[in-house]
Amino acid sequence: MPDDEARAGIARVGERFRKAHRISGSPIGPERFHLTLAPMGKPERLQQPVEAALLAAAAEVRAEAFEASLDSAMRFSATDGRFPFVLCGDAATTDAAMKLRRAIAVEQLRFGLYVPGVSSFLPHVTVLYGHTVGAIQESIPPVRWPVSEFVLIRSFFGQSTHEVIGRWPLQMPARPEVPDYFTEMEEWQRESDAPTDG
Repeated sequence: MPDDEARAGIARVGERFRKAHRISGSPIGPERFHLTLAPMGKPERLQQPVEAALLAAAAEVRAEAFEASLDSAMRFSATDGRFPFVLCGDAATTDAAMKLRRAIAVEQLRFGLYVPGVSSFLPHVTVLYGHTVGAIQESIPPVRWPVSEFVLIRSFFGQSTHEVIGRWPLQMPARPEVPDYFTEMEEWQRESDAPTDG
């Protein structure tokens, strides 16, 4: 889920997008903005209630934290007669989110929930549902935020309500080792000063 600054940025871009293309429809409330990762899997050999399986699977996910960057806006295909208008992640965000999506899907499968179409994925944040005539796709100034956790969201269909029922931290990327040049120089100096047989 975006932080406060990113939520405000997404809302501003969504409003500009709506006005520029004269889209009538239902904006998403900023408190509901989220980068979609993976749906609930289809039950297969489920050994426990669905929510318990989802919570157990999420607790086993291991993936690295990353920075999300949304740099384009587009209209998706219509659902129930309304078009979702979304902000989409750049290539680096897609790569990192795909790794997290796969990790979530793998753990869901271990607990009896199959997630189809794992590789068909474009990370995005939906900003509104509306109506328009033509297709839309355009670049936007990037909206960024650090992704340090993933969440499990329950959606109440028809009520425009989301409930976060679980949060799990992502691992911080390992820092590359910085060469200790001072130690190397001291060793080189000692070797240079050492007496040699002549």
